[in-house]
Amino acid sequence: MRLGITGHRGLSPAVEKQVRDALAALVDDLSAEDLTGISCIADGPDAWFAQAVLAHGGRLEVVIPAAEYRQSLPDWHHPVYDDLLSRAVDVHHTGLRKSTSQAHQAGSEILVGLTDELIAVWDGLPARGYGGTADVVAYARRVGVPVHILWPDGATRD
Repeated sequence: MRLGITGHRGLSPAVEKQVRDALAALVDDLSAEDLTGISCIADGPDAWFAQAVLAHGGRLEVVIPAAEYRQSLPDWHHPVYDDLLSRAVDVHHTGLRKSTSQAHQAGSEILVGLTDELIAVWDGLPARGYGGTADVVAYARRVGVPVHILWPDGATRD
């Protein structure tokens, strides 16, 4: 099973705990030997999912949206990003340099193309900017990739 991840960043600590628990439960129900997680390993659900996959014994593939992507992520996340990237069995690149919303969408489209199913940590609302979670979900649905929405009851983004 090849599962991709997309999701909202900047979630509150309470929502983070709920999402981490849900991601771990989802992954724990799968066979580790057949599991490949595909992620852009940004802070938030991307990294939490990658960590859950690796903790379960699955494999990780990483999609890097742009050469400058790491620098666009929060400094505090760099050690996590570097650790996850070092543990990836394969790394996919868009070929783009600048970490723009267009590059993020391009990376997400590559990610969707590599997956059997997309996990979306999504509140169901429109994207706040191009390349956001809603855009990735819409793209996956357009190309026929099943989407599993994961959003805790009563949770909000802000």
